[in-house]
Amino acid sequence: MSTDQLGGALTKDPFLRSVDQMWNANPLRDVVPVDWAEVVRALRTVWLRSLKQPSVTMASAAELNTGLWRSAVEAWSEAGRRWWDAAGTSPAPPAGSADKRFAAPEWQANPAYRTLKEAYLLASAWLLEQSAAQADGMDETERRRLDFHLRQFVDAMSPTLLLASNPAALRRAMETGGASLANGARNLAADLKEGRLSMVDATAFAPGRNLALSPGKMVHRNRLLELIQYEPTTKEAHRTPLLLMPPWINKFYILDMQPKNSMVAHLVSQGFTVFMVSWKNPDASMEETSFEDYMDLGPLEASDVVREITGAESINVMGYCIGGTLLAMTLAWLARKEDKRFNAATFMVSLQDFSRVGDTAVFMDEPAMDLVEQQMMERGYLDSREMSNMFNLLRSNDLIWANVVNNYLMGEKPPAFDLLYWNSDGTRMCRAAHAWYLRNTYKENNLIVPGKIELKGEPIDLGSIALDVYAVGAEKDHIVPWDAAWRITQLVGGKVRYVLASSGHIAGIINPPGGKGTYWVNEAQAATPEDWRKAATKHDGSWWTDWTAWLAARSGEKATPPSMGSAAHPPITDAPGTYVLEK
Repeated sequence: MSTDQLGGALTKDPFLRSVDQMWNANPLRDVVPVDWAEVVRALRTVWLRSLKQPSVTMASAAELNTGLWRSAVEAWSEAGRRWWDAAGTSPAPPAGSADKRFAAPEWQANPAYRTLKEAYLLASAWLLEQSAAQADGMDETERRRLDFHLRQFVDAMSPTLLLASNPAALRRAMETGGASLANGARNLAADLKEGRLSMVDATAFAPGRNLALSPGKMVHRNRLLELIQYEPTTKEAHRTPLLLMPPWINKFYILDMQPKNSMVAHLVSQGFTVFMVSWKNPDASMEETSFEDYMDLGPLEASDVVREITGAESINVMGYCIGGTLLAMTLAWLARKEDKRFNAATFMVSLQDFSRVGDTAVFMDEPAMDLVEQQMMERGYLDSREMSNMFNLLRSNDLIWANVVNNYLMGEKPPAFDLLYWNSDGTRMCRAAHAWYLRNTYKENNLIVPGKIELKGEPIDLGSIALDVYAVGAEKDHIVPWDAAWRITQLVGGKVRYVLASSGHIAGIINPPGGKGTYWVNEAQAATPEDWRKAATKHDGSWWTDWTAWLAARSGEKATPPSMGSAAHPPITDAPGTYVLEK
């Protein structure tokens, strides 16, 4: 039988069909966004490709069996040594696991649990190694998709996700007389009713109550944004104001969480006059809103208002993530018009070259985009849950399975954590704007081709951006790989200072002085991101201090801060405004 024939047989295989049926019958399918059909497809692909090299597969399987026996013998032998300790002394406590899923002491001290853990870890590593070994001849997209879905399978098969094989959950059930199991059942029922996995205590936070607390006034509103001006906290402020543009796929207050980790509060305390864009959460009535509308009503209109209020001829601007992509296009369009309203620009974990988009590439193939466009055509927007599911799957152990254990097996309430609350407070995407964005960036990567994109009738070229640029990448970013964020150093015409922060897409950016943090700087130009990294100098602490020093040098002298609003743009209401409160 050929591999094609075998593939057809496996497609009809009753076992695979039963696996799919069991998953469809599992109540978790409604709250856990794993694509089980793709997981089964990935497993079948590895199996079929392994048949082409039977000797290699058999040798690998034999090695796995040897490892399983060895780990089992070691676990029980160590337990025997402890039991038969002739001296009667208490042995040293077993070392904890680096894997947070196996932090309970039973995973090391109990030989049965330890054997189970080691078997799971060895089998998981073996499966992923098989995937890598069988990847010859696959294109990069297919290889990444295969690896992603196999990892989803490996994570979903963890023994910690079953009550019978989770010692911490069993201990909790005994300690509470079964109350934890009853609480877990209630939590599951509530999540099934809402159709989503609860990741945070939604009652613990609210913008304006204990988030987004920096004092200020909303001084302008249009159908896409509200503009917030923050009150000064210093007697003097730099003459050149700063406009912050967060991504419109999330609420702005990631930059103004709580006073201890608020970027806004830090900037204001350093003597900067700060304005913030708060994007509208669109509904179906806004489906025809275009990307050009986002440029017109976003950075262009906001910068007009900032200049009118402050009297500044030019201002500084920062774009975070997708807000930085919009900013790059806007700056290129302004360069074409010879408009110099912006003085210096900062890009935080932002993509311009979409040839490397990290793990998000799994969700950006042609069938996935067709599905997204179909959903947007039906609703008029992309629901925030689709975006949330995508990003959560990139860190499924931390953002999905840890909550399954906490909520359902341990019977605990979801944690009260500000970053998780913000992460769950998503926004919708306008159909026309988002479809245009996906096609011109993730799908066709048109932004790096001079003249390929036209905005308001003008072909744009990133190379025409001549102002000074500060760009930040994050070392462990799964959404914007740090070496992809580095590409801006080669795409724009101005002088670029690139800084690499430790941690990921959010924690790498929201890292105020005084906490943990590391960043790397390389003053010299480099031909590749690898060359840049090799010659970069490591600094302990927050990169915010480096950025504010760079920003201060481009923000003019200090003088009396401008008034809050102006006659043309009087304050409308207090910060954080109204758009941020919309669900």
